[in-house]
Amino acid sequence: MKVTIVDLRTRTAEVIKALDRNERVTILYRGKPKGIIYPAKDPERKRMRASEHPAFGMWKDREDMKDPAAWVRKLRSARRQRHAL
Repeated sequence: MKVTIVDLRTRTAEVIKALDRNERVTILYRGKPKGIIYPAKDPERKRMRASEHPAFGMWKDREDMKDPAAWVRKLRSARRQRHAL
């Protein structure tokens, strides 16, 4: 099934029924595919572990992120300083 963004809002019940029939729903934006909604129990869809995803570990070589907790603390400290004013 193919639906536009507007159809997704206005015809949600039909989209849900298609998913119940184990159909994949392709979302179109300006006529071009932008995403696919898969049924929750799609037997053809291969599940992958997060560590298998190509983006996993893409920042592993960054020196400023060797200690993720320290990096997040530094990132959030600027926010705390803004709110303290």
